[in-house]
Amino acid sequence: MTTTPTAVIIGVGPGLGMSMARRFGREGFRVALLSRSSARHDGYLKDLAAQDIDATAYVADVTDRARLRAMLDEIARAGEVELAYYGPGPQQHPVPITDMDFATAQSAFEWVWPAVDAVQAVLPAMLERGRGALLFAGGLSSVRPMPMLGQLALPSAALRNYAITLNAALAERGVYAGTLTIGGLVERGDIHAMVTADPARFGSVAGHTLDPDRLADAAWDMYRARDRAEEVFDMLGG
Repeated sequence: MTTTPTAVIIGVGPGLGMSMARRFGREGFRVALLSRSSARHDGYLKDLAAQDIDATAYVADVTDRARLRAMLDEIARAGEVELAYYGPGPQQHPVPITDMDFATAQSAFEWVWPAVDAVQAVLPAMLERGRGALLFAGGLSSVRPMPMLGQLALPSAALRNYAITLNAALAERGVYAGTLTIGGLVERGDIHAMVTADPARFGSVAGHTLDPDRLADAAWDMYRARDRAEEVFDMLGG
């Protein structure tokens, strides 16, 4: 078991997830990447190795509770988890909020429950050690009405509240929690790639994008300073 602190990046992708891995890796963390497919893992690991970052990769769909817990337990056995970052986004297409029925609203929260499972997997050891951090990525609809996102606004608000309330509960116990509230297209991410590939359908993204390295820098500062539970990035105006 290594004594190097581990940063677990849950839901890693080419945008913010990899920027988080690089940022914390540069600070001396061992990085554990977790995503639902191994298709990109070789590329991610080569990228990190080129920067002398010790990294491993694991496969788990976050909605598979048993698999997620097994992988997080395996990561923890290899080294103490100092940071767990939860970054998956919802996989559903939005339904107009006025048309949303009970089943649609309920299913939207499938994005939130894995965050709770992840916290419960790593938090007990953090509390026992008296140190650690939990970071989450959420959307601007958690703080601003965005009807076009329909049912997806509900879990976004829930995840934000979960992170902020966790921080209040843990503040005196050595563990930090915080959330990045993101309003804009994250560059290099899959959604950004899809939107920019079809400007006729989606329009121009000029002025509405966010550099994931900037977001990761903010996450590092939040982790280090622990003086705020939220950082809001709004490139959408309004």
